[in-house]
Amino acid sequence: MKFFVDTAEVDQIAELNDLGMVDGVTTNPSLIMKSGRDILEVTKEIAAMVDGPVSAEVVATEADDMIAEGRKLAQIAENIAVKVPLTWAGLKACKTLSDEGNMVNVTLCFSANQALLAAKAGATFISPFIGRLDDINLDGMELIADIRQIYDNYGYDTQILAASIRTVNHAYQSAMIGADVMTAPPKVIKQMAEHVLTDKGLEAFMADWAKTGQKIL
Repeated sequence: MKFFVDTAEVDQIAELNDLGMVDGVTTNPSLIMKSGRDILEVTKEIAAMVDGPVSAEVVATEADDMIAEGRKLAQIAENIAVKVPLTWAGLKACKTLSDEGNMVNVTLCFSANQALLAAKAGATFISPFIGRLDDINLDGMELIADIRQIYDNYGYDTQILAASIRTVNHAYQSAMIGADVMTAPPKVIKQMAEHVLTDKGLEAFMADWAKTGQKIL
């Protein structure tokens, strides 16, 4: 499973990238604006830092404008994936941009039907939003499973990018179901290393080691 980091904080991306935990990055204009920096500048810096896809989102709502913005974003670096919303206009933009050889991440997916349309339009990634479905008492993991089955049934190459990951359980379940990628905040990725029994085991080990009075260094 590929790990994408869902942030625009360059320092946090660099830390995880140094550990080999970054296969790509997802950003959006809102995340970058919180950093107080220029959108194109930050996107270029992130794309130079990581080898994998960096999703950069259009802000237009009409197909022609999305295509124009997508082309501009794609010029930033070869590893840019243009992110478009799953609307009819977004699907039109996806088809044009993907036909031109660009990676496209179709985002804001909330149904299997939408995911099927995105695959037909040539999307590189489809981003179903797990957490937001959970917010309205729907099962986000059921959507991941449905998309996985449909894509496997017909051999679509579109990668399932589990988004709106909020907990380590979301990450675990997405991996078990077979999502190709997950994108999560740095905090969630770090939490995946935590377990109460690991902490207790280390505490006991250190207590026993202290009793020996020995040192390695």
